[in-house]
Amino acid sequence: MEIALFATCLADTLFPDAAKATVTVLERLGHQVEFPAAQTCCGQMHINTGYQREALPLIRRYVDTFEPHEVIVAPSGSCVGSIAHQHALVARRAGDTELATRAEAVAARTYELSQLLTDVLAVEDVGAYYPHRVTYHPTCHSMRLLGVGDRPLRLLRRVRGIDLVGLPQADECCGFGGTFAVKNPDVSTAMLADKMRNLLATGAEVCTAGDSSCLMHIGGGLSRLRAGVRTVHLAEILAST
Repeated sequence: MEIALFATCLADTLFPDAAKATVTVLERLGHQVEFPAAQTCCGQMHINTGYQREALPLIRRYVDTFEPHEVIVAPSGSCVGSIAHQHALVARRAGDTELATRAEAVAARTYELSQLLTDVLAVEDVGAYYPHRVTYHPTCHSMRLLGVGDRPLRLLRRVRGIDLVGLPQADECCGFGGTFAVKNPDVSTAMLADKMRNLLATGAEVCTAGDSSCLMHIGGGLSRLRAGVRTVHLAEILAST
């Protein structure tokens, strides 16, 4: 199968290993991964901060870039959540019904990594080996917007050598929320403190998730504590052998 990769802004600028690992996993499973060079931002940051008009060109670019592809994957529940739930809505509010229709069709073919692996490719064992104690943080957008449920956990349970431990109060937000952390730093920091307290209680060496943004927030807090706990994207664990 030919699969188009939407790398996302964070992978492009800060965390390229998440995108590279996504390619590694899919190629190991025998699929061809294409990287459409015209891709840019999905526009989520603009939309969430009230700049819907400014987001419209980004939505159009996403649709134009990925419309030729039958399957699209991104290592981010947050970005896929925006594509699925905001693109067509913003286009329709702007009066561009044609773009809204096209956006809906492309969004229906855009998957977060764990969705693609379990639902489309019908794979749970990707041949990974990762001999570490790991806990999983379900990110808000993947859980609430996309409803990925236990898909990431099903993939992690099939990783050889892993010691997968549950995270207390896992469904609570880590406090990032994109620009929420900038606009509400005190509340964000308090939420992060709760998340780190529960995470450290597991004794895990590694915290994983499907969004680099949340991992950046959690990892920053852990580094300031010098806790010795690493944050690793789900794709990177699945790519390990």
